[in-house]
Amino acid sequence: MQSAISDSEERMKKTVASLKDGFATLRTGRASAALFDKIRVDCYGEKSPLNQVANISIPEARLIVIQPWDKNLIGEIEKAIRSSELSLNPSNDGKVIRIAVPPLTEDRRKELVKLAKNQAEQSRVAVRNIRRDGNDELKKQLKDSSITEDDESKGSAELQKLTDTYIGKVNQVLEEKEKEIMEV
Repeated sequence: MQSAISDSEERMKKTVASLKDGFATLRTGRASAALFDKIRVDCYGEKSPLNQVANISIPEARLIVIQPWDKNLIGEIEKAIRSSELSLNPSNDGKVIRIAVPPLTEDRRKELVKLAKNQAEQSRVAVRNIRRDGNDELKKQLKDSSITEDDESKGSAELQKLTDTYIGKVNQVLEEKEKEIMEV
């Protein structure tokens, strides 16, 4: 019984962590190095994460400075940023790439909030599916006579508590992201 519950809890934790990672790449009105987590740069014939070929710093709230460790990569980095879905316009001076993060329009903010809500709903569904899998496992254990009916009902109640807790965490993460997006 405990293994079904602990496995379910572990999977629920990963679901919330995955949501946070997904939210990190959603562009808000302020500069963030996390925006570039999914950008891959063509580096000597191989695709490498941007943070492994350059230093990303945020000197001001709306400015990102990317300093490649190898100056020859500056064009590739610029190309990777332009082709990403971030809609950012990088400019370089031969040594560093500067990106001014424009403030978001009201429509774009609403669009991003909608996207965030969609991601959160997918996470809530995933948490509920994990609860269902845990309940199925408990029923299987009951059928195999490795647990009693009482254990099964206690396990089900515990899984429901976990589900409520993790759906609450998903809602809290969404609320924080919404606030961050709508902040001018």
